[in-house]
Amino acid sequence: MIKEQLSIISLIGLLLLNSCGNGNTADAYGNFEATAVIVSANGSGTLERFTVVEGSSLEKNAIVGFIDTTQLHLEKMQLHATLEALDLKLQEAAPEIAILLETKENLERERNRTRVLVDQKAATQKQLDNYNGEIDVITQRIASTRRSINIANRAILAERKPLKAQIKALDNRIRDHVLHNPMDGTVLTTFAEPFELVGQGAPLYKVANLETLTLKAYTSAVLLQNVTLNDTVMVRIDKGEDAYWNLEGKVTHIADEAEFTPKTIETKEERVNLVYAIEVEVKNNGNLKIGMPGEVLFNTKNSN
Repeated sequence: MIKEQLSIISLIGLLLLNSCGNGNTADAYGNFEATAVIVSANGSGTLERFTVVEGSSLEKNAIVGFIDTTQLHLEKMQLHATLEALDLKLQEAAPEIAILLETKENLERERNRTRVLVDQKAATQKQLDNYNGEIDVITQRIASTRRSINIANRAILAERKPLKAQIKALDNRIRDHVLHNPMDGTVLTTFAEPFELVGQGAPLYKVANLETLTLKAYTSAVLLQNVTLNDTVMVRIDKGEDAYWNLEGKVTHIADEAEFTPKTIETKEERVNLVYAIEVEVKNNGNLKIGMPGEVLFNTKNSN
């Protein structure tokens, strides 16, 4: 905290020099930053493959490694075996219905033959009635068996739904074990090595998009009056000892409150010592680095 205050105080000194009319002095000073993302593991296990190298460029959604999924695949195979066993139970009831239907067909054939014999006075009505009674019994058994089978099948199908849900959950977990890079960018730091045992949520590497950097700079209250949001400004960085690279920047943020406030602010001279933070978006020409110092000129006519 003390170091940060001293840094801001030194910026105040530079800004006061600028307010004194030195045309070669910038209007704001700061350092370049980049929005970095720490990529973490969504699964746990051995990091079987990990191809991330510090300083390398990665594309969005590129596969950069995977975590061992052997145990998950074994669990999935076990669930599929349970599903197959349930399917066999569904098929076992069909032959029973087929036997009953075949028996009914035989009885109907005998009944029809007996009806002809009754008409010819070669068989009795009682024989015909017996066949009709047996056919009625078989018909009831078929209906009862079908009801029993439907009830059993509904119970089996009810067992299938949670099993399929578990398989779907395992598929999601397996996909989480494949490491996808979330954004186009450059790898800043790696935190893991291949074949390490990692847990869910463990940081693996840090990546940032370095095509556009943000210069977080500080300016005085007086100079802040010369800039508004979305203004185009001149940003310059050191080029050797005596020269600068001049880059175009866009003001994307202006702080509402001062970063450094004296204990008492009574006079106008003290009020102008307030320092406000601004953020300037700058397209990287290949020379910008995170942490590099930069200067901002609101009035580009004063730039070299």
